Amino acid sequence: MSIAVVFTPEKSRLRALLDHFAIVDDPREQWRVAHPLPEVLLLVVCGTIADCDDYEGIADWGEAHLAFLRRFLPYHHGVPGARWLTILMNRIDPALFSAAFTAWVRETWPDRGDLIAIDGKTSRRSHDRSAGKAPLHLVSAFATTSRLVLGQEAVADKTNETAAIPLLIERLASNGGLKDALVSIDAIATNPTIATAIRDAQADYLLAVKANQPTLRAEIETFFADASAANLDRVTDLDKGHGRIEQRTVTVAREVDWLVGHRRFPGEVRLPDVATIVRVAARAELKDRSRFETRYYISSAPLTAARAAEAVRSHWAIENSLHWVLDVTFGEDQSRLRTGHGAKNMAVVRHFAINLVRAVNDKRSIRLRRKRATWQPDYLATILGQLPC
Repeated sequence: MSIAVVFTPEKSRLRALLDHFAIVDDPREQWRVAHPLPEVLLLVVCGTIADCDDYEGIADWGEAHLAFLRRFLPYHHGVPGARWLTILMNRIDPALFSAAFTAWVRETWPDRGDLIAIDGKTSRRSHDRSAGKAPLHLVSAFATTSRLVLGQEAVADKTNETAAIPLLIERLASNGGLKDALVSIDAIATNPTIATAIRDAQADYLLAVKANQPTLRAEIETFFADASAANLDRVTDLDKGHGRIEQRTVTVAREVDWLVGHRRFPGEVRLPDVATIVRVAARAELKDRSRFETRYYISSAPLTAARAAEAVRSHWAIENSLHWVLDVTFGEDQSRLRTGHGAKNMAVVRHFAINLVRAVNDKRSIRLRRKRATWQPDYLATILGQLPC
């Protein structure tokens, strides 16, 4: 299903949200619909913003704030109860819902992110042992500079990430959505298929090289050990926080013709358009010990040491600014949704919510913004983009 909504600068985030909700297929027979799908989706997004982490809380919040919801949609029959919310969210096609999310982000925040991190996260309590169902694993794309979720793809487990990442890249790349971006992914994605997908999207890759690519890693290690300092670019930065001091020395080399030559071993990893290799030597001073680690990366972009350091550091923002916030502030790891498509669709709802909450020009923490949205409807309207900050 193709998604085409015309962007106008004056359109509010909420209007764009409702437009994209309207093109998600409703699986019900229309003559039996008392609660149209856009009303249901607006309810769950608003309830999730307003500190509700399950269907019972969302339904109760909707009953208490029906007048607020009717500012935007009719809600002729009120709001559905928790049981109906469960049934409806289980039946929505998660692929279409994810596509609507990506299209909404592109329309509402048209400026492309220049640093994009892709990583997976497991919702640990979404498993169903009795049915032999593994917990939900979601691969997400995160614009680290603007701290926006750009899209997501659900997979059966972590081992299937390599199949999901090209699908996510293809969706993000639609209409030039990844053009000129630098996409960073952990070592699981260091393979020609994913690297080619990123290059086909007119973007550059920054991929970790770990033990799962032993030959490539050994060659890069040997190169840096033997290279003349005059041929390398190096920068050192210091990071303090969370009870530790970490010093990182980032070294890059752009003389990589030896990696792309024709005299290679059969079956060796051959990534397209290699332009830079990166070494990160990190020393962390903890309270009771020191920790040393050396990491290696490979990129299609002609990076300077400063740019490589920024990109490597930014990649881990997906852990701190997205995964940690979803678990600690939105309670995602405690969610026990297990049947149908509910877990996948509510994961997307949380992404809608976190983007909207973050967009507010407010010094409060995300946790306090959610709580304030619970008791102050005009503040929630501000989050939705309906009132000025």
